[in-house]
Amino acid sequence: MFFHQHPYPPFIKSDTTKLIVGTLPPPRFSVGELLEKDVDFCYGSYFNSLWLFIDKIYDLNLRYDNSEEAVAQRKDFLIAHKIGVCDIVESCEREKINASDLGMINIRLRNLIGYLQKYPNIDTILFTGGNSKNGPEYFFRKHLKTYGLKLKVVSDEVPRIHEFQLPAKPTKVEVSNLSSLEKSTQLRTIKTVSLTSGSGAANISISRMPLYQHLKAKNPNFNTFDFRVLQYREFI
Repeated sequence: MFFHQHPYPPFIKSDTTKLIVGTLPPPRFSVGELLEKDVDFCYGSYFNSLWLFIDKIYDLNLRYDNSEEAVAQRKDFLIAHKIGVCDIVESCEREKINASDLGMINIRLRNLIGYLQKYPNIDTILFTGGNSKNGPEYFFRKHLKTYGLKLKVVSDEVPRIHEFQLPAKPTKVEVSNLSSLEKSTQLRTIKTVSLTSGSGAANISISRMPLYQHLKAKNPNFNTFDFRVLQYREFI
C-alpha cells in the first residue's frame, strides 16, 4: 500500500480572492521523482495542463522544468492575480501507484472551511473538475455537510456554478459574549465554479458538448485544449 501525502502546503495570501482546488498531484511529486518537464509546485505536472492553459491565456512564456525560476514564475503569477491554491486532499492510500482519483482510499481531507474563514477575502473557489466520485467538488460537498452547509445551484451549464453561505468566524470577544455572538452572525457568499478537468480522460465528455461541437464545426482546427482555454479565460 502506497501512502500518498500531498507534497505542498496551501498557497494562500492575505489578499487572495480566488482559490484553485484540486485533489492531489501525481505520486512522483510526493517522492521527489519529477520528470524533466515537471515543475516542483502545485499543478506542476506537465501533463496536468492547468499551467499550459494559464500560459496561453496570459502569454507568460513559462518555463517547464525543475528549476527554481519555474516555481517563482508561477508564484509571482498567483500573487499578482490574487489567486491561491489549496487542494482538498491532504493524504490517501493507494494500492496502485498512479494519479487516479478513483484509486484513493483512506482519504484525509484538508479543512477548506477553516482556510476560508482564515482568509476572508476569498470569494470564489475554482474546482479543477466536476462532481465525479473522488473529484474536488465531490469531496468539498462532503466537507460542507460536516458543517451543515450545502451548495446551491446558480448555473447548471458547464462549467457549473454554485454558491453557499459561509458564517464568519467569531472573534474571541464574541465567543466570550453569547448575546453579542447571536446578534453578530455574518454570512459571506462563496461562489464555486467547476471547471472542466485538464485530464485527457475529460476529452471524451468535451467532444460531446453542444458548444464544443458548434465551435468545432465553425473551425475544424479547434480542439479540446482550445475549448478549455476559452472556458478558463473567463474565470482565471
